[in-house]
Amino acid sequence: MDTGAPPLIRIRGLAKSYHRGEQDIAVLLDIDLDVRRGEFVALMGPSGSGKSTLLNLIAGIDQPGAGTIEVDGVDIATLGEGALADWRAANVGFIFQFYNLIPVLSAFENVELPLLLTDLSARQRRERVAQVLEMVALSDRADHLPSELSGGQQQRVAIARALVTDPTLIVADEPTGDLDRATGEEVLSLLEQLVAELGKTIVMVTHDPKAAARAGRLVHLEKGVLVDAAAA
Repeated sequence: MDTGAPPLIRIRGLAKSYHRGEQDIAVLLDIDLDVRRGEFVALMGPSGSGKSTLLNLIAGIDQPGAGTIEVDGVDIATLGEGALADWRAANVGFIFQFYNLIPVLSAFENVELPLLLTDLSARQRRERVAQVLEMVALSDRADHLPSELSGGQQQRVAIARALVTDPTLIVADEPTGDLDRATGEEVLSLLEQLVAELGKTIVMVTHDPKAAARAGRLVHLEKGVLVDAAAA
């Protein structure tokens, strides 16, 4: 990790509210946060603390009410809907708690999906998918449907799908929340490997203190306010 370089993610004065009837519900209040390139950060906090909202803002899924979110020098808070969608496709890999795999597609086809939005040829796509499936130790399951895979294998397919476009940033929302302890540890070890060996930057939401301890830094939110961003 190059600590002398500018942060990959630079957040200043970030605020987000939602409208509920005639009320404005403040979810995030004046958040300042830096995430360095090659860092593994865990976001924790009680339900309603704003951690998933912060993750969605960092990933460009949602847009803030105020403040800036710079990712690799681009202030994504200023991008329009179409430009933001293009930015997400090129820069963000997503890992979800419930895998979000397409049931009728094989592991190979699920991993290939993000590449269909690129200019890669069919041969280049095949090579890229084969490479990431080997990385997550699922080359022998490439032709299997999600229903033919264990929960841990499905999550590894999801991780391969997140990796296949070689994204700048990986965001993970409770990636071990639907897994047993042993399988969850395997997934966390794989995430650590992505940081250590590939230099990937990962921001992970989790309720599990043991999962958070595997990250390099813990960011804690309470009622929309950043209360701690110490090393884990």
